[in-house]
Amino acid sequence: MGLFLLSAATLAFEINLSRLFSVAQFYHFAFMIVSIALLGFGASGTVLAIFPHLAERSSPQSMAWLSLAAGLSILGAYLLTNVMPFDSFSIAWDRRQVYLLIAHYLLLATPFFFTGMAVGSLLSGYSERAGSIYALNLFGSALGCILALAAPAWLGGEGTVLLCSGLAGLAALTCAASEPESKDKWYFLRLILSFGLLAISLVYRQLPSQWVELNLSPYKSLSYALQYPGARLAYQRWNAFSRVDVVRSQGVHSFPGLSYRYLRPLPPQDGLFLDGDELSPVLQANPSLEFAGYLSHAVAFQLRPNANVLVLEPRGGMDVASALALGAQNVTAVEVNPLIVEAASPIYNQPEVQVRIESDRSYLRRRSEQFDIVILSLATSYHPVRSGAYSLAEDYRYTVEAFQDAYQHLAAGGILVVNRWLQMPPSESLRSFALAVTALERSAADPRQQVVALRGYNTATLLVKRGPYTAQELEIIRKFADERAFDLVYAPDIRPEETNRYNILSEPVYSQAFLSLLETQPRQGFYASYPYEVTPPTDDRPFFGHYFKWSQARQVLAELGKTWQPFGGAGYFVLLALLALTILLASILILLPLVIARYIPGKEKTGLVSTPRAAVAPLVYFGAIGLAFLLAEIPLIQRYILYLGQPSYAMTAVLFSLLLFSSLGSHFSQRIPARLALGLLVILLVAIPPVLSIAFKATLGLSFYSRLLIGISLLAPLGFLMGVPFPAGLRWLSSRNGSATSSQGGISIIPWVWGVNGAASVIAAVAAALLALTWGYSWVLRLSAVCYAIAWLTVMAAAHPAPAAHPRQ
Repeated sequence: MGLFLLSAATLAFEINLSRLFSVAQFYHFAFMIVSIALLGFGASGTVLAIFPHLAERSSPQSMAWLSLAAGLSILGAYLLTNVMPFDSFSIAWDRRQVYLLIAHYLLLATPFFFTGMAVGSLLSGYSERAGSIYALNLFGSALGCILALAAPAWLGGEGTVLLCSGLAGLAALTCAASEPESKDKWYFLRLILSFGLLAISLVYRQLPSQWVELNLSPYKSLSYALQYPGARLAYQRWNAFSRVDVVRSQGVHSFPGLSYRYLRPLPPQDGLFLDGDELSPVLQANPSLEFAGYLSHAVAFQLRPNANVLVLEPRGGMDVASALALGAQNVTAVEVNPLIVEAASPIYNQPEVQVRIESDRSYLRRRSEQFDIVILSLATSYHPVRSGAYSLAEDYRYTVEAFQDAYQHLAAGGILVVNRWLQMPPSESLRSFALAVTALERSAADPRQQVVALRGYNTATLLVKRGPYTAQELEIIRKFADERAFDLVYAPDIRPEETNRYNILSEPVYSQAFLSLLETQPRQGFYASYPYEVTPPTDDRPFFGHYFKWSQARQVLAELGKTWQPFGGAGYFVLLALLALTILLASILILLPLVIARYIPGKEKTGLVSTPRAAVAPLVYFGAIGLAFLLAEIPLIQRYILYLGQPSYAMTAVLFSLLLFSSLGSHFSQRIPARLALGLLVILLVAIPPVLSIAFKATLGLSFYSRLLIGISLLAPLGFLMGVPFPAGLRWLSSRNGSATSSQGGISIIPWVWGVNGAASVIAAVAAALLALTWGYSWVLRLSAVCYAIAWLTVMAAAHPAPAAHPRQ
């Protein structure tokens, strides 16, 4: 029971960390959390390999101590990292942030180290009961997955940390209860500390909020809003995948797309924040909506009066309210987060509004209804592209496939409305235009005749029509733009003198960029020459906020510490810093102890090989499968965000599925030749990108639980085979021992293969995210296949060694 509870606490803590990072920082950092967990587990494996007598002493007392240490470190790691937050914005020039990042890694890896020690010592000390131990570990991890999704709704993210700590304390209590009657002198201390951890988790609500309240980055929108005069928090709730806050203050004013010619008073607003960021305005009760006619997308309602409107992810509901004010007959609002609908209930409760609680991609695949106007709401705050804070964030609303889905739901003559923030040089708006152009061309439509773009003082608006614009419609648009002081950026018959009249720039750079994109053939030439990365994102590479290009690296390095990193380099710098850090820590905590242990006199040598050259093949094999496993796992987590709708759901489903099926594969590995498993893995990993694309496209419209079941089923064969290579490799080493030299002359290889495998896994978790940002998920999965192919070649070479050379006579 102790192992069951400890496993549940550890996996729940791992998944909950992604939620805490998402709120405190700017991204869920799922890949980093996996890397941290593997670092802790890998370090524990190294310790047990160097000091096998620790496993031999496994007992209820040692399990109680390890469970207690895990619980205390869960609580301590959270509290300490919370009071010394890492600032990803300044890592490129502030050396202190590097030290803080190292401290975060070490502190957060500690609970996983103690859990790894507990599981490893049990498996080594009670090898005859390995099946039961694996089963308890698996079932506990399954409970941890459920807890990580269910607990935040009742306890919040902070309370879930304390719950995990308390579960580890309860695990220590159950171990203490199973101790024999001859208790050691530390028995009562273990009881007191275990009860203390459990008590803290039970009285969480009564603790002073400043002790445990999550500290947000000072650059987050919520942090700014709470500094407004008279600001107060009117609403805060957690669910399985988000935290929603509402701030009430007279300082909240957000009307994206509003013409500067609207001079009358604006209605009061509250500020709605998702995960502490992305300010979305919420109109207070009974607002005046006269301003709606001065929004840039109001022209769509002049072209399509009495429209049937679909609003995708309207957040605070401004687009819903403005659609009703502009004469929409009815509005369907698709919002994935029920807490947002609850927080902005006055808008969503109107009789003309139909609310659908699901992801917009799932809704578009499930329904066949067509609309006169489809609005892709501007759900993000203004973020300077140069900061690069959102380079890593997957956004499946802004991909070619998403635009195609939205376009297919337009009735004949219907209009897709897309608003984006203006940046200099053009980036967000230009990339949105590139998305529209590519989606139209893939739908056998003509973007030159079906797109109009307007520019205000802070946003650009795309109006994508299903069918060519008529001369009468273009005249209506021109009249609207003149009356409301919007500049034309692109129209089928645009003239140069129309492009820079009201919101005057030194050059009409937006119109020039849009026209250049359309006219350059092949279009890839435009993308290659443009200073930002504005290639249209796809579901395989859905990083709309990533604008950095490697060709700009020299300029970025030259300007470090002098200005915002140009071209959005910060996202890459964080990843590169993490990659360097994982290499350093994996080397120090996993590999360096093995080097030192070789020179400890009197240590027992296990798993011998005869010469250093004989160690190369095992090290290559275990390093390759360590890289391959994580190069598959990380892109699968990111790919499943589209299918399941949220990073938390994706991380839980993929981790649990691979854990479950790889455990089964490990159990049956004696019946499956390693070369067969490795060969099948190469084939599967090459095939899985198109298979997932086809399966996701065909089933994305199903219910969430149906998709969850299908998603787990798709991972089953891959996970099962991924569980075979490691135990098969250990048996391969055991079979080689017969030809090894005696214990006096051999080289101990078992600890080294454990260490190399663990270090490779830690590094691959971060490398996978970096490679996906550059090449996309499919290429990372293919690289995983290459690593398994290297392992396969190693096995085949070992099975058919080259003939020994004859010595010279």
